[in-house]
Amino acid sequence: MASAPSSSSNGSGGLHLPDTARELVKILVAGPFGVGKTTLIDSVSEIRPLHTEERLSEASVSVDDLEGVRNKTTTTVAIDFGRISLKGGIVLYLFGTPGQERFRSLWSDIAYGALGALVLVDTRRIDDSFEVLGLVEDSGLPYAVALNTFPDSRPYTEEQLRRSLDLDPTTPMVLCDARDQNSSVDALLSLVEHLLTLAPPVTPPAPAPAPAAAAAPNPAASPWTENQPR
Repeated sequence: MASAPSSSSNGSGGLHLPDTARELVKILVAGPFGVGKTTLIDSVSEIRPLHTEERLSEASVSVDDLEGVRNKTTTTVAIDFGRISLKGGIVLYLFGTPGQERFRSLWSDIAYGALGALVLVDTRRIDDSFEVLGLVEDSGLPYAVALNTFPDSRPYTEEQLRRSLDLDPTTPMVLCDARDQNSSVDALLSLVEHLLTLAPPVTPPAPAPAPAAAAAPNPAASPWTENQPR
């Protein structure tokens, strides 16, 4: 698995990395407006998360659909950032991306260097996920889908959800409560395991051939004899 650019106390940015860190991986946490991206990063980050949130204003009413998220008062306008260390020395850098159309121009910049994406879906508003899924697929990033559960979510079968989201059979899809650390970590692990299955196998180098044994000297082949002057 390739490493993403890092921010560490050893190089840049002033962030202290765990001593066991071996792979630094950039992951996008994507999804539509109000789906729980900020909440998920808050629940798992081992450092104080970075947020770029602004309060919703009257001007945003016409562009931010609050259907199903009436209590939401802020929105991410650039990124959320957090970090989590997994077993095996893998450190995930989590970049939460804005879900609204007007932030589309930021997508390619935020996605640069990422190895995959965790796409959060609100099953009460499945249609809102299509645009984000399209962005992820157009970027070529492998992804997993996390169905963020809400108290008033309707129950659907896995087949119904996969058909509605038009998911490839190999794309992981898991239930998730973004408020719960263990549930959020499990969703991220489903993505990491998916990325590992896509990584090319590492072929060990062929062993070097054993050195040929030195031939014993042949006196008969020597140009020197006892009768020759030395």
